[in-house]
Amino acid sequence: MRDIDYLRLLSHEFPNANSCAAEIINLRAILELPKGNEYFFSDIHGEYKSFIHLLRSASGVVGAKINEIFGNILPESEQLALANLVYYPEKILADKRHKRELNDEWYRITIHRLIIICREVGSKYTRSKVRKKLPQYFDYAIDELLHLDENEENKRLYYQQIIKAVIMAGVADDFIIALSELIQGLLIDNLHVIGDIFDRGPRADYVMDELASFHDVDIQWGNHDVSWMGAAAGNTACIATVLRIATSYNSFDVLEDGYGINLRPLSMFAAEVYKEDACEMFKPHLLDMNKYDSVEEELAAKMCKAITIIELKLEGQLIKRHPEYNMSNRLFLESIDYEKGTVQVAGKEYVLKDSNFPTIDPKAPYTLTPEEESLVMTLKHSFLHSAKLQKHIRFLYSHGSMYKVCNNNLLFHGCIPMNEKGEFICWEKEGRTYSGRALMDYLEKKIIDAYFLDEFDNKEKKKDALDLMWYLWAGPDSPLFGKDKMTTFEHIFINEPELSVENYNPYYEFSKEVEYCDRIFDDFGMSNKNAHIINGHVPVKVASGEHPVKADGKLYVIDGGLSKAYHSTTGIAGYTLIFNSRHLALAEHKEYVPDGDNTPKIQVTEVMEHRLLVKDTDYGKAIRVQIQDLIELKECYNLGLIKEK
Repeated sequence: MRDIDYLRLLSHEFPNANSCAAEIINLRAILELPKGNEYFFSDIHGEYKSFIHLLRSASGVVGAKINEIFGNILPESEQLALANLVYYPEKILADKRHKRELNDEWYRITIHRLIIICREVGSKYTRSKVRKKLPQYFDYAIDELLHLDENEENKRLYYQQIIKAVIMAGVADDFIIALSELIQGLLIDNLHVIGDIFDRGPRADYVMDELASFHDVDIQWGNHDVSWMGAAAGNTACIATVLRIATSYNSFDVLEDGYGINLRPLSMFAAEVYKEDACEMFKPHLLDMNKYDSVEEELAAKMCKAITIIELKLEGQLIKRHPEYNMSNRLFLESIDYEKGTVQVAGKEYVLKDSNFPTIDPKAPYTLTPEEESLVMTLKHSFLHSAKLQKHIRFLYSHGSMYKVCNNNLLFHGCIPMNEKGEFICWEKEGRTYSGRALMDYLEKKIIDAYFLDEFDNKEKKKDALDLMWYLWAGPDSPLFGKDKMTTFEHIFINEPELSVENYNPYYEFSKEVEYCDRIFDDFGMSNKNAHIINGHVPVKVASGEHPVKADGKLYVIDGGLSKAYHSTTGIAGYTLIFNSRHLALAEHKEYVPDGDNTPKIQVTEVMEHRLLVKDTDYGKAIRVQIQDLIELKECYNLGLIKEK
């Protein structure tokens, strides 16, 4: 018998034996339903248009369902039009209204078709679950339409009258929008985002808004996410990193319009310090244009150079504070000959592409000037007091983690750090050794400490955790970074491409072998049978013949590839992994084109031995625990240990 106090609490929800029995019946029935659809995205990188389209289209499944239902009835053009209506109902309806293409007959046919799609995509769920997703104002009408057979003589007129009444009441547009959103919501049961929501793309804040409104989402942090989390917690090196990337990719809208970060102090400082410097090495990548905060290319380059130098100084201070990071080889500012304009790297001298450093004191290269110090404090204040940013970062914490084990799938962004022998790398911290899963758990606690620890009561502990946030962004043994070095300095200042090579952790080769995947599954307490590792972080070079499925199907690398900066390398815009009750499938993204055919190509990669039901999932395990609780509560009622109400 469970703790009687717990059962008494449960009795408030189920006050008598009959209510327990009714819920037991309901839960046991749910166990026999098909498993819900899980969607796995990674490396969104602020590309909100592509991401929102993939969500609304369920990565091509909406189009596939329409073809499955209407393929023998509707021509391809009408199927595509119907799919676009489901994706963007407000826009399509507005266009049709402008072209005077809306009439009662179109409304009647369209609502009827949408109801058929809703029935199909909702057939694997309980009526109760579908009802909970219904819009408040149309819940009765939609519920009736979904569960009526219009072919029954007694109900045919009733069915037709509901649709007619919707049209006559002048709410057909709202009804169509509600049905479209219901289809979208029913097709994606769980959403997993495997890191790197931020940076490069134009509006990561829009992506975060979309995720925050989604009904069931979890996030496995990436190194780009952690750098923003560190910035929001007050790590000045992370703040400089975030601003350097944003200015480099012309992402001023997300900073000022999205998060209200005041960049005027940076622009004024940069314009003054580098007024005679063209800052050619810092010209921004113009992949997207700003809508609300347009910055001239010349000024953007000066801002990028100013914050890059500040970043290098702050990183140097941090590396010197933490010799245990083993990153002294990244201390470039003390290796520069400022008179000759050269730098020593690994014992060899290289000419700098840019040697104008008016704010660097060669005798103390990592010391900020008073003006830089004031600027950094101003920027820090702006990050700490951005209400929208802090709201989004708290969402990353409440819905995020270093990794997740879900339905025998192991999700993490980067890697489980390994050495050249294929052994898990060990971290010595606070008198203990951490590796594999234990390391991931330890780092998750430190990430939480960096944001939530009270600075006054735990000053040193919080400072150490805050510094670690930067290491997780770019440190050689960081599970989120997974490379030997971040070659920002080499890429900008040295004209030697081989110096800019970032070597991946040995994990990325070992994980292609079944033996090493199984070793990871064992460490995380998982069954090796039908288990998968699902990673992001590394763009899949499809153009070079690379495939995202490795280790005989045990490893999926699904870097979304949504970032425009990667498209020339990958040849595609990445993947969504879809896990439904029958199979695993990869949806291969196309480069997003407004008003174009952006439907991904779907390929089944693994067919389940039998159709998976709710009882085969982690959710099913939780339901069985609930059933056992209810059985014991019912027994307490029968024995008189708890009084019925």
